[in-house]
Amino acid sequence: MLLPPPRGSLTERLVTVLPTGDTSDLGDLLVPDDADDAQLALWMLYELHYRGFQGVDERLEWDPALLGLRRRLEDDLEQELRTRYTKAGITGDSAEDIFRITDEHEGRSLAAHVQRHATREQVLELLRSRSIYHLKESEPQAWLVPRLGHVAKAALVELQYDEFGGGDPNKLHSHLYALGLEACGLDPSYGAYVAETPAEVLEQNNAMSLFGLHRRLRGASLGHLAAFEATSSLPCRKIAQGMERLELPVQMQHYYREHVEADAVHEQLAVRVICAALLRESPELLDDVLFGAYTCLDTEDRVTEHYLARWQAA
Repeated sequence: MLLPPPRGSLTERLVTVLPTGDTSDLGDLLVPDDADDAQLALWMLYELHYRGFQGVDERLEWDPALLGLRRRLEDDLEQELRTRYTKAGITGDSAEDIFRITDEHEGRSLAAHVQRHATREQVLELLRSRSIYHLKESEPQAWLVPRLGHVAKAALVELQYDEFGGGDPNKLHSHLYALGLEACGLDPSYGAYVAETPAEVLEQNNAMSLFGLHRRLRGASLGHLAAFEATSSLPCRKIAQGMERLELPVQMQHYYREHVEADAVHEQLAVRVICAALLRESPELLDDVLFGAYTCLDTEDRVTEHYLARWQAA
């Protein structure tokens, strides 16, 4: 993957520094107020832990100066996410409260718009931005496997076994998404559409990496996963129906139809087995689990409002 074009002073510095490997003057950099610049910078630093960038030394993954910069960006992101959660006033006493949070959620639905009203161009735009996550689907949660007790670990691996194709590389969910992109005439390459991806989508992806890469946030990561699965099945059905309405390729429809049944099972596994097992081991993580669940819904709301506002203004 190539380094993306910069969006401000911080990403301008990163695209200059990363190919040279000289990070000696990064310590005094300030976190920018501009969300586009900050979210893209953090996304770039996280990608060093996934597949990296062409022409960038892989040893920079653990470069102290880059890690220090990433920490400052992460602190700002986590503080912002927790501020939103605190305002929500959520209280609970078990993993089952994830279902209450998702059931009571009243945000607008991108899936409903795709089902009934979206144009072909709008759906293709959405597919491009979703590729930032779906081409590495479930990978942020894979960091959790060595950090869990045996019950939660076994259940998480069971869930991810489905996400990763049940041992068949041709059924890997990220691969199915790539096939769908290609059938739609889009670029299936990993990271191909980062340059056009809005800050709201980058933040959504950065939150998953933040939770997955920090052991202390394992509760938030599993809560996010549970809410993601609990709110996926019906929207996937609606999106598939919208694609059928627009006569988009069956390969892309297949990706979403694959998730209708799978995620209905995964939501029960994620909440009642994985999160419940985590909380039996570490009951003090309940608030983080609910924080992660809320963040999943909150960041999706922000993505939804971005696109619906822009499409309705067009």
